[in-house]
Amino acid sequence: MLYKLTKTDNKFTDIEPVPFDDFAKHKNLEEDLENLIANNLLGVLFEENRLMPIFQERKRQEEADIYALNESGDLIIFELKRDSAKSSAVHQALRYCEKSGGWGYNKLQALYDKYRERNNEPKEELSKAHKVNFDLDTSLGQREFNVKQHLMIVGSASNNDLIKTVDYWKKQGLSIDFVPYRVYEIGTEFYFEFFSIPYDKHTNPKDIKGVLFDTNKSYDEKSLRYMLNNSRVAAFGGVKHVVNYLNEKDTVFLYHKGIGIVAAGVVISSVKKDGNETLYRDIKLLTNLPPENDEGKYSLSASEIKKELGKNFFWARTIKSPYLSPKEVKTLLKAPIVS
Repeated sequence: MLYKLTKTDNKFTDIEPVPFDDFAKHKNLEEDLENLIANNLLGVLFEENRLMPIFQERKRQEEADIYALNESGDLIIFELKRDSAKSSAVHQALRYCEKSGGWGYNKLQALYDKYRERNNEPKEELSKAHKVNFDLDTSLGQREFNVKQHLMIVGSASNNDLIKTVDYWKKQGLSIDFVPYRVYEIGTEFYFEFFSIPYDKHTNPKDIKGVLFDTNKSYDEKSLRYMLNNSRVAAFGGVKHVVNYLNEKDTVFLYHKGIGIVAAGVVISSVKKDGNETLYRDIKLLTNLPPENDEGKYSLSASEIKKELGKNFFWARTIKSPYLSPKEVKTLLKAPIVS
């Protein structure tokens, strides 16, 4: 819940709940909910509980809204209720869950192929993509995918009937959770409040932080040199907006896919443009420039990062989640990359 604080004699004395809505009351936003969830499932909404989306529903098909995989290969099924849906909506979601329980690896691969095509991305082997995204030592076997299913019902925080129904099925032993959201309209701006499970744990965006930042190697080998030679951290095309997630004084570690961290620097500027397809911020490099075409000799691999910090990341995104604490930044800066 969001509360407005009132001050009296320079002290906070009262709290006033701010009214909220669901997406059904904002017709121009209703259709956006699914894409908001799918596009931000990993790097923003579920910062500490990483998931890999593999499919979104098609119109007029008996499908749930979003299907995703967790690190163990279990299928996570999202059913989104944009308005005050009746409790029977859960029964519909249960049918989707029952149907998907029989899907084998080939079916999951076919769904993933369609999802990649929808996003104008080339096909790739699901097991290999899963291994990379979760930084596993070995790929899961085909029989290890979709052994279990977990259902997540995303709905308005005020939908009591829906909450009661989810609670009922949870008490019966079904693997199901209710994930509430609220929409606030304050002035001319809209705000989206989302409660990711299990604890809705997030790094405060205003805090000075460390960020593992992808160099765009998969799409343009020259992007790394563009950043290093110009002392910049940059993003391109459809993901260029992620540069806005950085703040001045943040430490960025440039991560080159398949190699690891090749350089580090501190952000020293606001967001700037270089043409229509590039946004960047200036950085002060904290490491020496690695020799061109030999960056791997002076890198810190994904497995070494994991060993140094004792945690894993979702490697598929431009900004690898979760963010790094100041202590973790210092740990990485002491690693061999800076020697």
